[in-house]
Formats: sequence, C-alpha cells, structure tokens
Amino acid sequence: MMKQQGDGRPLRRLWIVLAAVIAGSFAVLGWFGWQIHQMAPPLPARVVVAETGEVLFTREDILDGQNVWQSMGGQQVGSIWGHGGYVAPDWSADWLHRESEHLTAAIAKAEEGRSFASLDAPTQAAVRERLKLALRTNTYDPATGDLSVSRMRADAIAATAAHYEALFGDAPELGSLQKAYAIPPNTVPDPARRHKMSAFFFWASWSCVTERPGEAVSYTNNWPPDKSVGNEATPPIVVWSIVSFVLLLAGIGALSWYFAATRHEEEPPPSLLPGKDPLRALEPTPSMRATVKFFWVAAIMFVLQVGLGAVSAHYGVEGGGFYGIPLAKYLPYAVTRTWHIQLAIFWIATTWLATGLFVAPAVGGKEPRWQRAGVNFLFVSLVIIVAGSLFGTWYATRQRMGLETNFWFGHQGLEYTDIGRFWQIFLFVGLLLWLGLMVRALWPAITRKGEQRTLLALFLLSSVGIALFYGAGLMWGRRSHLSMVEYWRWWVVHLWVEGFFEVFATVIIAFLFVRMGLLRPRSASKAVLFSTIVFLSGGVIGTFHHLYFSGTPLPVLALGAVFSALEVVPLSLIGFEAYGNLRMLHLRTWVNEYKWPIYFFVAVAFWNLVGAGLFGFLINPPIALYYMQGLNTTPVHGHTALFGVYGMLGIGLLLFCLRGLTARRAWNTRALSFAFWSINIGLATMVLTSMLPVGVLQSMASVEKGMWYARSAEFLQTPLMDKLRWMRVLGDTIFAAGVMSLGWFLLGIKTGWSLRGDLDAAPHKEAAPPREEEILEPATAPLSVPPATLRGGR
Repeated sequence: MMKQQGDGRPLRRLWIVLAAVIAGSFAVLGWFGWQIHQMAPPLPARVVVAETGEVLFTREDILDGQNVWQSMGGQQVGSIWGHGGYVAPDWSADWLHRESEHLTAAIAKAEEGRSFASLDAPTQAAVRERLKLALRTNTYDPATGDLSVSRMRADAIAATAAHYEALFGDAPELGSLQKAYAIPPNTVPDPARRHKMSAFFFWASWSCVTERPGEAVSYTNNWPPDKSVGNEATPPIVVWSIVSFVLLLAGIGALSWYFAATRHEEEPPPSLLPGKDPLRALEPTPSMRATVKFFWVAAIMFVLQVGLGAVSAHYGVEGGGFYGIPLAKYLPYAVTRTWHIQLAIFWIATTWLATGLFVAPAVGGKEPRWQRAGVNFLFVSLVIIVAGSLFGTWYATRQRMGLETNFWFGHQGLEYTDIGRFWQIFLFVGLLLWLGLMVRALWPAITRKGEQRTLLALFLLSSVGIALFYGAGLMWGRRSHLSMVEYWRWWVVHLWVEGFFEVFATVIIAFLFVRMGLLRPRSASKAVLFSTIVFLSGGVIGTFHHLYFSGTPLPVLALGAVFSALEVVPLSLIGFEAYGNLRMLHLRTWVNEYKWPIYFFVAVAFWNLVGAGLFGFLINPPIALYYMQGLNTTPVHGHTALFGVYGMLGIGLLLFCLRGLTARRAWNTRALSFAFWSINIGLATMVLTSMLPVGVLQSMASVEKGMWYARSAEFLQTPLMDKLRWMRVLGDTIFAAGVMSLGWFLLGIKTGWSLRGDLDAAPHKEAAPPREEEILEPATAPLSVPPATLRGGR
C-alpha cells in the first residue's frame, strides 16, 4: 500500500539505522585502537649486545631518529611499513634485506669458513635457516625493557647503519644511488642525527621480522614479503582475502536486490519542473559574493599543484634536477611531493568549504549580521595557513630547525598530514570558525518545519564532522609510537576526507538539485540518508585496511578486509547515478546552462567506479596489499580516486557556484569543454601508460623476490622502467593543457571573455513539460543523488 506523502516513518527508520551504524562503527574503531596501543611493537629501553652489554641504541635514540626521519620529509622520502613515497626504497624493507645479507655472510664465514656464494645448495639452505632463527626469535625482555642481539648481529647492524649514514650524508661513492632515490647530498648533515635515524630504521625493520610472543608471525603480519628471512603470506592473510571477495559479491547482490525492491516503492504523480532556472532569481548576499575569492585561490593552488606533480614525477628519472636544471638543490623531491599533496588537499577542501559558505545563506534565507566579515576573516586565515605551512615544510628540509621546533612549525613527515602542529591547530580553529558561520547561516532554515529538514540535519551533521574529525590529527605527539600515529593519521585521511566530506558533498549536491527544482526534498532526503548509511557502514571500520601491516594485531587485518570490501559495494550501482545526472540535462532546456558542472559530476561517478572501485579493490584485500603496499599500484588508486573523485567534484562545485553567481549571463564554454575532456583523457593516459604498468611489474617483482627488490634502484632504474616513467609525459601534458584551459575559462569569468549575452534578454522556446515516464524520479534510485558517489581515495 502506498504510504501517505507526509509519512515520516521511513525517514525515522533510516535515521535510527544511521545512528546505530555510527555508534557501532566508532565503538569498534575505538576498541581496536586501544588494542593497537596495547599490542604495538615494543620500543626497547636499550638495544644491547648480549655477550658484552654494549649499548647500541636507546629508546630515546629511536624516538629522536623517528623525528629526524620526519624532519627530512619522512613519508615523502621513501616509506616505512609501506606508507609513503615511491622513488626511494621502503626503509624498513631495505634495512631488513641489507642487514640479512650482512648477517648471512657472517654466519657462513663463522660456521662454514667460506663465503655464502661458495657453499653448496644444502649448506646454503642450512645457513638460511640459522639466519631466520637469528632474526625471527624475539629477544625483547619486557621486565628490563632491553632488546638483546648477538655480537654477530650487532656487527651486521653497524654495517647496515654505516650505509644509511653515508647515504644521507655526503658520500661521493653513493652519488648515483642518491640520484636514483632523489635524495640530495647531505640531506641530513648532522652525523648524530643520521645515527639516530639509523636506530629508528633498525627498530622499524626489527618489527617486520621479529615474531610476536607466542605467535609465528611478525609484529607487521610478516610484511614485507622476503622469503630469505621467512616473511611469507600467512594463512589469515589468504583466508580473510577470500572472505572479502565473497562479501563483496554478497553485498553487491543485496544492494541490487534493495534497488530493485524499492524502485517502484513510491510513485507519486509527477510535479511540473520549473519553466526557467530558479537560480536566476537568486540575489547573492554579500557573504555569498565574498566566497568568490576562495574559488580564485583554489584555482591558483590547483595550477601550482599540477606543476609540482610534473616536477615530482620527473625526479623519478632525473633525481638531481629538472631537465638539467639543478632544481633539487633548492626544491628537493621531499618538498615538491609534500607541496603537491598538501596543495591538492588545500584546493579541494577550499572549493568544498566555499561551496558550503555560498549555499548556507541561500538555504537559510537570511544573511546573518557580520557574516561577510567572518567569511573574509576565514579567507585571510586560509592564506596564512597555506603560505605558512608550505614555507615551514620547505625550511624543515634544510635541517636548521630543532626537532621540537620542527614538530610545531616544520615538517611532520606524515603523508597528507605533513604540516607542523601549529598549522594543524590553526586549521582546526579555522574549521570551527567555518562551522560557526555555517550554523548561523543555516539556523533560520533549521528552525522551520518542512520537507528539507532531513537534508538540513544531514548538512549540519556533515559540517560538524568536517570541523571535528580533523581534530584527530592532534591526537598524536612528537614522541608517539608510530603504530598509534598511523592509527590517528588514517582517521584524518580516511574518516575526515573519505567519510564526512563525502556526506557533506552528497548533501550539498542534493541541495543544489533541490534548489533547482530537479529533485523533491523528501525523495532526496531518503536517497541521501540511505547512501550515507551504506558507505559509512563499510567506511568507518574500513579504515583498518590501511593498517594491516602497521604493527597491528590480527583482528585489525580481519576487520579491515571485511569492511573495505563493503566500501566498494555502493560503487556497483554508480552507473545509475551517472545516467540520472545526464538525464537531468534533457528535462528542461535551461538545465543545459549547467551542462559542464553536471558533466564533472558524471566524471566523479566514472572515476569513483574506476579509481575507487576497480583500482581501490585491486589493492585492498590483504593478500593483494601484502605484495603491493608501497608500490606504484597505490598512486594509481590515489590519483584516480583523490583527484578523479574529489578533484572533479571540487571543480564541479566551483562551476556550480560560479554559475549561480552569473545565472543571468550565458557562458562561452569552448575552453571549458576542452578542459573537461583534456583533464579526463590526460588522467587516464598517465595512469594506463605509465603508473599502472610500473606498478604491475613491481608487483611481479615483489612476489618473485620481495618488496626490497621491487623498490630497489636495481629494479627501478632499468631501461624499461625509465621508458615507462617517460611515458607519463604524454598524459601529464594533456592533463596540464586541460588545467590551463580551465584556468583560462575561470579568468574569463572575472574579465568577461567567458561570458556571453543576458539570458533574460534573449527569451527562448521552452520545451513542453516532460511526460510522467520521462521525469527523473529520485525515489526510484538510492544513488540518483550523487550519493555513495564519493567513495574515493584510500
């Protein structure tokens, strides 16, 4: 039986389910966060030689070394436990292999009196077994806090440390290796700092091979793969991967069934669509007009970010410069990659926050007092944060800051959260200010009864989430354990960006379509609520798929595998969303004025399926990530999901707001058309012709020989790898041309060359009202409002 139009029970039920999902998911996330804290690899008070009591490293050395590693760029220069950049090695895997080679040679010499290479196969196998026993036996004593190593292993540690201390110093004999790693000479000029960083590298690699007490698996679940030291995929890694595949198929089936069952649940008589663009009647308030400067700054940051991406990519083939220019002397790879990632976050977030500030007064129906002053103050704060944090990350790599000063104002060395703590706090306060501006502008609408209250409540919920969840980045300190730093860092990267930003974006696009009269508030509310439930059901606990090998216990791996599979489920119906958005262009002729913003929303759906879905699930199951974590398969997913989803959405929102501000003028969209196709074709080209082939070949090398080899200069500096990296130039060039064309179009909005005549002065024949079967019915498709759309990024 058809429910009454005003029956709110379905929405109430959805709200109850959403509350249960949020409460239950965060309870699980919090409980296992405590378990990670309890079971993380121990930080020994001392690393001592068992025979003599000689102290090699102390806990302070390890923690100071972690800070030194962070100050030089941290995860932007190689990686630890698979998290970080891709040009230099993963230091934990590289140290482990180098130490094992030294120790293998020492065992062969001591016990067989010959070099390892001269031994016959059975004797070599016996030496390998003694090596595994030496490395995998846990000699940490919880009572004293001491980690004991044999004299022989201490010598291997010293030889390995000497290599790194020369590499990050100014050793001429390692010049070619420094170039291959895009590490300038004297990256860490202080010998004492280099020694402490070696202590941190040793501890990180020790965690990778030493078995947990009472278990036959290392603290990192046997990551990285390296058969020579006994690091191989464990049965749980394989089993939980299979479970994730099955749940993915089951989830897709369940969602498809739900979609089919609810498709004709409500069939109210179609309402007439507006005969002209409702936004033409919109009179922008002073604060709405003040948001324009946010979009201009976002466009500038976008152009700079793309240029820095090209420079960073080129460092992969010419580590010491840029087409012969010794750029690395002033802007090393650690800086260009940091800026490339941070500017991406800044410009995308700026477009989204500015869209909220633009929409809020229109929804509230009233301009609060001092709203424009608040928007302008927020803009000034944004400029200071961007400029200050980028300077701080650059100056930190000069190694002229103390470690504590670096933590506060320099480079935290943590991918996506690189900026110093002071700038993090400043940004957090700015987000709280933004939340205040949003609430006061929305409050008149929130207090009014009406069908839009559900959308407004979701809008407010997502705004609160955006402001508060960035605060997770303040939960670690300068001396925090790396496992806990990673836990909280992924709260920011996964939950802040991929969680509540998604809800915000879904709601705000629904608002835009409702405001244009293309969606009905009740149907849009139902669709958005359902979509939010679906992607938060997998998305919150799915955070754990980033933490399989970060010193976490087995249940984290199991939960991450299961719920990361569920994250992909909504993407199976993404085509309905894309189709629904395209159909809107044919509902009324005036909708064509929004063709290119809608096209960018369609691109969001496409890259959501490809980047977040296909390339995301490619690396999400534990068995896949075991061999692929830290390889170029990760930036394949990162580029197509971060930019393909969030970047395209940012551009679409920017264009929608500018369309609203110039609603009475037609656009000259030739440059915009070129930008859309070039950006999308360029992104696909750079991924398919360069990054993906490199990542696939690396994965094969990782399976065959180990992670150390897949990330080594020996493998990555071959002629084939060089050619594949050079192939990226084609895609980068096409992409950059599209970005410049977009910039040209946006500049033309300001100067006038992208604008044409007055739409009101040139009446056009409007199409007849569509037939009932031609009207896009939001209630028929849970994904017709850009919903679970935004399941992007890792």
